[in-house]
Amino acid sequence: MPFRLIDYLPILLIFIVAAGFAVTNIFISQFIGQRKRTRTKMMPYECGKDPVGSAHERFSVKFYLIAMIFILFDIEVIFLVPWAVVFKTLAGPAYGLRNLVYSEMMVFIVLLAAGLVYVIRKGAFDWGARARQEAEAEGKLLAETERKHQAARARTAA
Repeated sequence: MPFRLIDYLPILLIFIVAAGFAVTNIFISQFIGQRKRTRTKMMPYECGKDPVGSAHERFSVKFYLIAMIFILFDIEVIFLVPWAVVFKTLAGPAYGLRNLVYSEMMVFIVLLAAGLVYVIRKGAFDWGARARQEAEAEGKLLAETERKHQAARARTAA
């Protein structure tokens, strides 16, 4: 089959439409959007949390646990989709690997399920009363630290 550049025209067209959509939305928001510059809007935005206190604060361990759990199950989806695409080919008479390919994926899923059970038993998904108490305590500590910093700045300015 000879190489023809015209066969790649639909891909180029998709990129042009996507870029045009992005640029159009930016220009429309510049012309139509409101321009009220309030103190809240001008504050830096960091992952849904207001930037209060020092930038060198420690995150809760729960934050990292949830991030690792997300990566774990994201990897599952990344491997599951291509496997599902090629399973029919590998299970066909040309290869005859149906049982092997199927059992390998089942071992993979069982290992991930074991990881999920472990995480649930450790309480990483427990957002009940205890988690709320920990979050409230962390918030109080953060507020207290901020008050101390403001008092120190006031003493330095005076």
